[in-house]
Amino acid sequence: MKRGYHHGNLRQALVEAALSLIAEQGPTGFTLSEAAKAADVTPAAVYRHFAGRDDLIAEVARQGYDIFGALMTFAYNDGKPSALAAFEATGRAYLAFARKYPGHYMAMFESGLNLRAHPDLAIVAQTARDVLEMAADKLAQQLPAAKRPPSKMFSAHIWALSHGVVELYLRGAPNAKSPFPPEDLLEAGIGIYLRGLGLLPPDA
Repeated sequence: MKRGYHHGNLRQALVEAALSLIAEQGPTGFTLSEAAKAADVTPAAVYRHFAGRDDLIAEVARQGYDIFGALMTFAYNDGKPSALAAFEATGRAYLAFARKYPGHYMAMFESGLNLRAHPDLAIVAQTARDVLEMAADKLAQQLPAAKRPPSKMFSAHIWALSHGVVELYLRGAPNAKSPFPPEDLLEAGIGIYLRGLGLLPPDA
């Protein structure tokens, strides 16, 4: 017999069920009824917590961004031991998150959610981006002001590079094989980018 909506922390139970379904079928490959079945509750109970599947996925993504932001903040470590080391650590944290939290990652980046339709989600997503932007800004301070790239552009380039490595070489995209570990690809790409900006010597 299905349990009613008083079943424990139903909202979080549904999030956990959605995470399993996302990992198995992708962020748009399941129905709200399937999530209810996986959480062992009636479909009617689900609607007491979520307006629909997108609302449930948005909560999964929101929790993911919370974890992601915390990992990025921890990796940045207030810019220690150096601006460069802290910046590189945020890139590695991106890969570590995608590897350890694939369900959250897919909900965040592969579900097609419109952040404008979910204000709470947009706030936590921006918080995570702010960490990388701050890391980029601190590192760019080593350049003369006239040669300093805009922090938003700098961080966006590294975000795109990190995301590309994850999607192509960590998440197992078809026909995208690399003889190098994703971490090595990202480190090399960041190194080339930073040398181009003049933040690393040519032989570093």
